[in-house]
Amino acid sequence: METPEQLKTKIGHGAKAVFHEIYGTDQEITAQQSCVWKELIDRFEERYGAGAGCHLFSSPGRTEIGGNHTDHNNGRVLAGSVNLDNIAVAAPNNSDIIRIDSAGYPAFEVDVRDTRMREDEKLTAAALVRGMVAGLGNAGFRCSGFDASIEGRVPKGSGLSSSASFEVLIGTVINHLFNDRRIDPLQIAVTGQYSENNYFGKPCGLMDQTACAVGGLVTIDFRDPADPVVRRVDFDFTTTGYSLVITDTGGDHAGLNDEYASLPADMRAVASALGAVVLRQVSLEDVVGAIPGLRKKTGDRAILRAYHFQGDNERVVRQVEALEKGDFSAFLGMVVESGYSSFMYNQNIHSPQSVKEQGVALGLAMSEMVLRGRGAWRVHGGGFAGTIQAFVPDDLLDTYTGTMEHIFGKGASKKLFIRNKGAIKIDL
Repeated sequence: METPEQLKTKIGHGAKAVFHEIYGTDQEITAQQSCVWKELIDRFEERYGAGAGCHLFSSPGRTEIGGNHTDHNNGRVLAGSVNLDNIAVAAPNNSDIIRIDSAGYPAFEVDVRDTRMREDEKLTAAALVRGMVAGLGNAGFRCSGFDASIEGRVPKGSGLSSSASFEVLIGTVINHLFNDRRIDPLQIAVTGQYSENNYFGKPCGLMDQTACAVGGLVTIDFRDPADPVVRRVDFDFTTTGYSLVITDTGGDHAGLNDEYASLPADMRAVASALGAVVLRQVSLEDVVGAIPGLRKKTGDRAILRAYHFQGDNERVVRQVEALEKGDFSAFLGMVVESGYSSFMYNQNIHSPQSVKEQGVALGLAMSEMVLRGRGAWRVHGGGFAGTIQAFVPDDLLDTYTGTMEHIFGKGASKKLFIRNKGAIKIDL
């Protein structure tokens, strides 16, 4: 461990190469991130003291590029870690208490000896921390008390998986402080899903945590969710002349848990009617052949969502093939296909409980208006509210972001890049 002053000195003089890997080579962004880290170190020292020193940790957000709502039915996805991250300054405190000071939120504590699920903690950061401690403990790993100051740089509700990034951040801290880096990134990801599903109380697949933990551009096959197959995809988006842009349409995610839960439930209802557990275990031909009987058993929406799953699950394979062959134009076409399928069949663009609020649909319409024939656009992440994703030719970048921010407000659009590092301890 190094003292806060030593770390700040290194950030001031020798951290550019490390930060370029995480945040890109834009000098202004690098300078901003240096300031953020120094302020976080100051906050840690002010709250907890210098002690014997501390460590720096970064956990990226993730962008889903292919496979919308396929992971929870054991399907395939294409995802990447991005340069917006959750960061922490942390150190062991020689106790059984985890103390978390997170910017913009009340500080809280978790006793590592008490790993019971608590109803009064549902939907809180404390629940996520307690779930990580419990899950890693069940897997045979150690956890003791530590102090951490955390800065959330992955916007909540952005579709970039701020909760998964936070879970993976906590798991990475525990890995490095108490387990000599023996915990595999996939184990941290699986534990993050366990924590979010059971302790936090929100259903989710495993894609988000896996992309945050592993890093880079990855395709993940969840045929066996206990042992997902993760493969790096060799493609450099920076060579394409396109920018990856996420736009927050400003929708409110509050009260949407039932909507999110209905997606895997509908898909599994179709699978169950066909004698399976998840849709990965049946084919499109199986679904189509059974439609007359399925309409009475599951309803039409569930059938349409099953149709979407089969299409997007197969599309991921073709997207990866296109990227590895360097056929970026074909890849863009499939991004648009996936977006249309989500809109028409998966029906996760707006909530039927609030038909007047359709920000995601409006953002998609404006994206099509600007990018038709040149770029690609689709819903990003869970849907119903929140963000859309677009691949924008660099010569249209100002026009596109200007159009989006005219509607959704200044700063709504963020230009991202795929970073090659997953959740890490930063060694300066």
